[in-house]
Amino acid sequence: MNLEELSTNIKLTTARKAILENLINSNKPLSYEDIKDKLPMDKATFYRNIIKFEEEGIISSFESNDKKRYFEIQKTKHSHFICNVCSKIECIHDNLNIKIKDHQIDNIIIKGICPNCLK
Repeated sequence: MNLEELSTNIKLTTARKAILENLINSNKPLSYEDIKDKLPMDKATFYRNIIKFEEEGIISSFESNDKKRYFEIQKTKHSHFICNVCSKIECIHDNLNIKIKDHQIDNIIIKGICPNCLK
């Protein structure tokens, strides 16, 4: 995926392009701390743009064990596994088939212990 493939209704400023390029080029969700050194902006500008991207449905986010918010491009809906020992985050693309009567489930966060920490 690249910037041209994202259908956005918002102006792509230099700051917005930098955020999106970092998220597009990552194979895992990223926190502000993961990419702050690669961004030409302060923390407030980052989060102001992140909120706009979430409103437009371009990115999704979730909070991890470390109390950080993680962001990723909204390609397909999927779940995440977070290790309670090392805090590693894994994307789960398997269909989990979890249903709750009268509810729409958009995202599932599963917490447990990853294979590396089980050893």
